[in-house]
Amino acid sequence: MGKVLAVALRAPGTAAPTPVDGAHALGGLGLEGDRHLDARSPRQVLLASKEVYEELGLAPSSLRENLLLDIATGDLPSGTLLRIGAEAVVRVSFQCEACGSLEWLRPGLVRAIGRRRGVLARVHAGGVIHRGDRVEVLDARAPALAEDWRARVLQVLDALPPGMVVDYAELARLAGIQSSYCRAFPRLLAKHGLAHKALPARSAGALPRWDGAGLYD
Repeated sequence: MGKVLAVALRAPGTAAPTPVDGAHALGGLGLEGDRHLDARSPRQVLLASKEVYEELGLAPSSLRENLLLDIATGDLPSGTLLRIGAEAVVRVSFQCEACGSLEWLRPGLVRAIGRRRGVLARVHAGGVIHRGDRVEVLDARAPALAEDWRARVLQVLDALPPGMVVDYAELARLAGIQSSYCRAFPRLLAKHGLAHKALPARSAGALPRWDGAGLYD
């Protein structure tokens, strides 16, 4: 279907990704050496499209992607499984939002790029990914995640094991949103009758706290 045009890793504590010849994808974790390595996150890998770079005249790595592909990432629905190279498989999570950092790069870029920054994904099966590797869409599909963050929060809570609760911060992590969104949780959860399922980290309670184990298995 396509191929990998560039590979980059963003080490913990660094502001920008560094181009590399290849990266080791660790099943269920992310890319070795990348700051987004996280077993509980749906945001382990960012895939961006060559066509967006060409259309908007962006400098290399402007979108801070891990993998630059020669396919339209906006056409990949959540749950799509992509084999990259001989062994690695990634599972598409949802479209990556165009954050405010892009405005520092170029005023108006957030509006211009819209929902085309790229797609976020989890590593479904490990393997080494090299520049030039083939990208193939597999026939199998994984369960889809909602594009809207509110619906994603509800999906996570629907998977909460009986007799457990989840901290707000952990809920944000599992849903792939920033911790600042926790401010909106009380109203959202109350609206859906789910206030008993998630609590601020410092809240007292006898029920055990869920860390998201099994959510993305």
